[in-house]
Amino acid sequence: MTIGFLLPVESQRVSEAFRWLERLALGMGRYAVIPVLVFSLTMAVYELRQSEQFWPMVFKNFLFIIGTSLLVISSGLLVTMFFSPGRIPIEKAEQFEILNLDIAANIVDIFPANMLSVLAGSGIYLFPVCVFAFFMGMGLNYDRNHSKSVVTLVDSLSRIFYHIASFFSEILGFIIIMLSAYWAVRFHGIIQARIYKDLVIMLGVFSVVLCFIIFPLFLYFLKPKVNPWRVLYGSLGPALTSFFSGDINFTIPVLQRHLKENFGVRRRSSALSLALFSTFCRCGSAMIAAVAFIVIIKSYSYLRIAPAVLFSIGLRAFFISFLLARHPGDGAYIALAALCLSYGGGEYRAGYLILKPLAFYLVALGTFIDVMLTAFGSYIMARANGYIEGKNLVHFI
Repeated sequence: MTIGFLLPVESQRVSEAFRWLERLALGMGRYAVIPVLVFSLTMAVYELRQSEQFWPMVFKNFLFIIGTSLLVISSGLLVTMFFSPGRIPIEKAEQFEILNLDIAANIVDIFPANMLSVLAGSGIYLFPVCVFAFFMGMGLNYDRNHSKSVVTLVDSLSRIFYHIASFFSEILGFIIIMLSAYWAVRFHGIIQARIYKDLVIMLGVFSVVLCFIIFPLFLYFLKPKVNPWRVLYGSLGPALTSFFSGDINFTIPVLQRHLKENFGVRRRSSALSLALFSTFCRCGSAMIAAVAFIVIIKSYSYLRIAPAVLFSIGLRAFFISFLLARHPGDGAYIALAALCLSYGGGEYRAGYLILKPLAFYLVALGTFIDVMLTAFGSYIMARANGYIEGKNLVHFI
């Protein structure tokens, strides 16, 4: 980050160089995500079906996702009402952008004409890959006499690609240096602008409290007791990766490795939880968007926000959090645009454009919360269902 603060913010060459380095870094981070996800999830579905635990595990994961989504979004809205950031000056947008969730296209893309084509995707929209792995895992249970050799092959490929993904996580330090430097360059510009100061501080402080105090409290409900700070320490790698990359797909291989090597979470549990949480549990991004939208409303009007409007914003944000699978790297900003556009042709329709310079910060915090919740949720699911092995703190990566 120090490199980014020392470099000239106004330099066009510096900005272009960092944008190129960001694309390179994100490409390297996503390089193995599709194969490691598809083969690990296939084996997870197969093994859980063998023990007749697949649907109970899916149900428990979704129950946890819904509960935490309600908690995170409602707490964000309440904090905003008690510690409301200052108004942001409204400037007329030079160009109106239409950003939407495109739900219809997302559903169509789940089932392409050639199911194998999902394996040759860009590594951005991973839900069709998860669906493919689900049917593959189910198919392996159809006739075990005929599928035995295929199971062995898929299991081997899962382990091979896990080690390939681990190699890229080993060089993550260099990648994070590039990403953090570019992040610092942009953040330096935001600090100098000062108009977003209140929103930046409020969102930053609340995100830290949420991830480092409130989330660890969930672990006190586990039996037998577990040290929450130990789990928090083991999650710091994915936390830093998610914050500076702003991309949940970039963080999946890192999360998978930390769950296995730090916490001893077995593949059948971690692969399923990672797939479900990274697809449907984007409440951190939705909460950040809801808070930002409230600031936009207050910037347009001095009127007090009625409880019914607040409830409507929270409810919309809750549903949007389940629809961000196609947006792993810009979830919070897309969710904010969806909230603005959902209010029809009113003055808020293009409101998200006044926060466009802050988009990278909103995305960083949203992804950070999403990934921390994924790490804690995956650990809790594995611990609650006995799919975990003890690990010594000295062996943490």
